[in-house]
Amino acid sequence: MLYIKSFHIIAMTAWFAMLFYLPRLFVYHADAKDSISIDRFKIMERRLYYGIGWPAALLTTLLGVLLFLYNMPYYVHAAWMHAKLTLVILVWFYHLSCGHYLRRFARDKNDKKTIFFRVFNEIPTLLLIAIILLVIVKPF
Repeated sequence: MLYIKSFHIIAMTAWFAMLFYLPRLFVYHADAKDSISIDRFKIMERRLYYGIGWPAALLTTLLGVLLFLYNMPYYVHAAWMHAKLTLVILVWFYHLSCGHYLRRFARDKNDKKTIFFRVFNEIPTLLLIAIILLVIVKPF
């Protein structure tokens, strides 16, 4: 079980690396004016989202489900786990939102300013802090 937990943490780290970096690319992409930079950002964003983000997100979720099932009688009644799972759903919503913005950039249809993406970029940090505090401290 410790191997599953270890790989869950490794996959989660890769997932959050993508969630931290992709919106930062959006900031730079929204500011880009020349076609060479715009094309480069499109390639970087696509590879990051589909090549790292999706595999890491799916592996994190699959391993998390396995961990949950291993000790389900406890987790079903643990309020901190309910809060954590709610936050994980929000992480998934954020992930899918990144995909939405990626597709808008890919079609040259972005209408958001860099300030939006600078604020948007902070959301996964807050989610990660809350999730880690819930897992380590186990309040409630």
